[in-house]
Amino acid sequence: MARSSATGANIEIANGAAVDLEDAKSRILAAIGELVDEGKAEWHRTGTGEIELRLVSGEVFVLGEVSVTRVA
Repeated sequence: MARSSATGANIEIANGAAVDLEDAKSRILAAIGELVDEGKAEWHRTGTGEIELRLVSGEVFVLGEVSVTRVA
């Protein structure tokens, strides 16, 4: 099944305000970057080109184009 394009899409955040998808993505990446800078997480690109995020608490996530998937 093909997934519809998220280009130009808005998402709703906790306070109910609409946020542009690219703005939300940049905010999330900035927050993840802070975790990495603080030594609370590590991230790297896998051999398949995906970005894997490992938290020091043990959780592992794959960062997709429009999603985050927990794998461990």
